Amino acid sequence: MHQTQPPESGRRSRIVVPSRSDVLLRNFTEVLGGPLGKRSEPGVVSPGIFTVERILIVLTAVAALVGILLKGYCRANGWETPTQFYATCYSDFPELFRNRGIAEGTFPILGSGSKFEYPVLIALIAGVTSWLVPGGGMDTRALAYFDINVLLLAAVAMATVLAVSRMPGRRPWDAAMVAVAPGLVLAGTINWDLWAACLLAWGMYFFARDRPLAAGVLIGLGTATKLYPLLVLGAILLLAIRTGRWRPLVVTVGSSAATWLLVNLPFAAANPAGWAYFFQYSRERGAGYSSAWFAYELVAGRVGWPRLSAESVSILSALCFAAACLAIAAVALTAPRRPRLAQLAFLIVAAFILTSKVYSPQYVVWLIPLLALARPRWRDFLIWQGIEALHWAAIWMYLGQVTSAGSSQHNLDMPYYVLAVAAHMFAVGYLMARVTWDIYDPSYDPIRRHHLDDPHGGPFANAPDRILLRAGRPPLSPKEGSHA
Repeated sequence: MHQTQPPESGRRSRIVVPSRSDVLLRNFTEVLGGPLGKRSEPGVVSPGIFTVERILIVLTAVAALVGILLKGYCRANGWETPTQFYATCYSDFPELFRNRGIAEGTFPILGSGSKFEYPVLIALIAGVTSWLVPGGGMDTRALAYFDINVLLLAAVAMATVLAVSRMPGRRPWDAAMVAVAPGLVLAGTINWDLWAACLLAWGMYFFARDRPLAAGVLIGLGTATKLYPLLVLGAILLLAIRTGRWRPLVVTVGSSAATWLLVNLPFAAANPAGWAYFFQYSRERGAGYSSAWFAYELVAGRVGWPRLSAESVSILSALCFAAACLAIAAVALTAPRRPRLAQLAFLIVAAFILTSKVYSPQYVVWLIPLLALARPRWRDFLIWQGIEALHWAAIWMYLGQVTSAGSSQHNLDMPYYVLAVAAHMFAVGYLMARVTWDIYDPSYDPIRRHHLDDPHGGPFANAPDRILLRAGRPPLSPKEGSHA
């Protein structure tokens, strides 16, 4: 198709239109009049007021509204157990507001005796938004706290979509995956994870623009919100090893570390015990809901297998993640052509999710922007999101069972919950396999099929190899990989 060809000399580059380039969307658009017409010249003919970014913002706003409507039962009746699980409208915001001293004016981490199990920037967001809550009864204030945070998250979702759409290259429409993602609609209002996803997305944007200092600052802020943005530095490390370009790594890591320290030191100095509680809690906690380790514990309890202590789970989780990272490193250094940054970032974060001690439903938010950059294929994306939606429903039905003696027709027994966890893990593993396949055979890579090397790689784009562990095949040049 013509949008996959290089732009003619002297002409503006066309953008890739999903209704033409993606088989699933091309077939779906038949009910709407078919794919975009060939005379529209995307990226060349002015779209008027209907720019890509404006349409994406509208889609994000609609998705955010749907997410709020799904919480309607709890907004009307309160967040009480077990009805909040049966109504699938649970959110951490009212729970933390009522049970972490926030409602009484205790600022997370900084307040005397505060035990807040999240990093410092989430504590800052949680504390500042509590100042905006008006007076009234506890239920009314909890509802206001939820609404304030959800409205902020809607704005954060829009910022995340804009970051993905503005990544260099010709595929701004890939950000629609983030805008309308079912996982974002269902789980985006459970916790503050979307803040970290937004900071990481903008960090990757600046790295793609060859601005590693700004990228490092944003990745450091993301790490101070949730630890997982730190993992993207591992992808940068692998590309630095392969290309021999160390300055981008040093600048990004250095600015990330400096930013993280500058944000954390005031909290650590003001209340060392409150600041350290997050790290202590993360270290000592056992297998959490929906992790592979928790599923094993459930099965072990039913069939009589040996149980795992919290310490054993921590060790096994760390060992499995380390093994996965070694395997990803082997892929990065043996692939005939250098992997793209987004591909490696997705693989590392996905491996962390699969091996972690806990998988909260909102963790799906971590992977959605990364997959939109690593493998923007709508069929695989929607299948994965459908499975995640099944897991999202399964965990609430299971929690409804374990927290009450409710009617059995609303509960989910252990075997079905374990199957839902296994399905989620299989879906993420499948996506990892597809991304790895794209790395070894760039002809399957939706990005490199458009004669691009790595639009998100910044200083690593079009870089020659310095270290390549050959596995029986000669390396592919950027030009050869594009025409493979």
